[in-house]
Amino acid sequence: MISLKPKISIIGCGNVGMRYAYALIIRGLARQLVLVDMDPRRAEGEAMDLSHGAPYVSPVDVIAGGYPETRDSDIVVITAGKKQKPGQTRQDLVKDNVEIFRSIIPEIVKHSPSAILLIASNPVDVMAYAAWKFSGKPAHEVIGSGTVLDSARFRFELAKHCVIDPHNIHAYILGEHGDSEFAAWSKVMIGGSLFSEYCVVCKNNHTCSHPGDLEKIFQDVRNSAYEIIERKGETSYGIGLALVRITRAILNNENAILPVSSLVENYAGINNVYLSLPAVVNLSGVREVFKLTLSTQEELALQNSAATIQSVIQHITF
Repeated sequence: MISLKPKISIIGCGNVGMRYAYALIIRGLARQLVLVDMDPRRAEGEAMDLSHGAPYVSPVDVIAGGYPETRDSDIVVITAGKKQKPGQTRQDLVKDNVEIFRSIIPEIVKHSPSAILLIASNPVDVMAYAAWKFSGKPAHEVIGSGTVLDSARFRFELAKHCVIDPHNIHAYILGEHGDSEFAAWSKVMIGGSLFSEYCVVCKNNHTCSHPGDLEKIFQDVRNSAYEIIERKGETSYGIGLALVRITRAILNNENAILPVSSLVENYAGINNVYLSLPAVVNLSGVREVFKLTLSTQEELALQNSAATIQSVIQHITF
């Protein structure tokens, strides 16, 4: 098999993996796409279905296969993992998914030792940490999708509130991709102005209750996944697009600043944990992690997120 470049392999052909694959080929970022799933026939069907759009997209070779077919991938995106069942604890979910990673990560590294690993499986911060440990790769080559989607949701909600194009809003949800995440309000910027300054001239200034409305915006962001899952059973379009954004930053060597989940050391008393802070993403993975000057409340929230993630990691045997 001829290896076309860029080559991206997706491990897991569920809704997230296939939303990502679909968005990826529309953007024309990959020249070869390999689909791997525990159900090979499903992977074959997905590859056939995607391939039939060939006349309408940039040339891309979509195939289904096993780990040998992923050889020499530039990026391996992992969406495989079990979903949380009713009554199942988060720790139980972690145990199941860590065991899945324990078997698949060595296979990935065996065939693509230089690939960037992009993790989307939940709980993503814990799973990215596990992938790093199991892979033996440098931490900067193992990235979690982190709060890239959460931050997009945040920008969307702020855009609705302020009646501003979300492209012109810079705002981050940081920490855990989960219930302990927090909004970095002190760093929100709209059109070059700090959010606190923009409020004075905001279109909705005369009707906004400020603290109450801002808290509602954050709660809507944090609870959005629950709300979507309640209505349709899963979330996949948003994370698919978020993964494409990270992929673009890697393949195009953009040095883009994205709140991916990466290894954090020596910051605010936090060490040896994956969580989301703004990071420079390029062809090498994470070039650097920004150690922001946060407000006291935000720093405490970040430390709480780190403690939440570490409380799960400490029960894992690597």
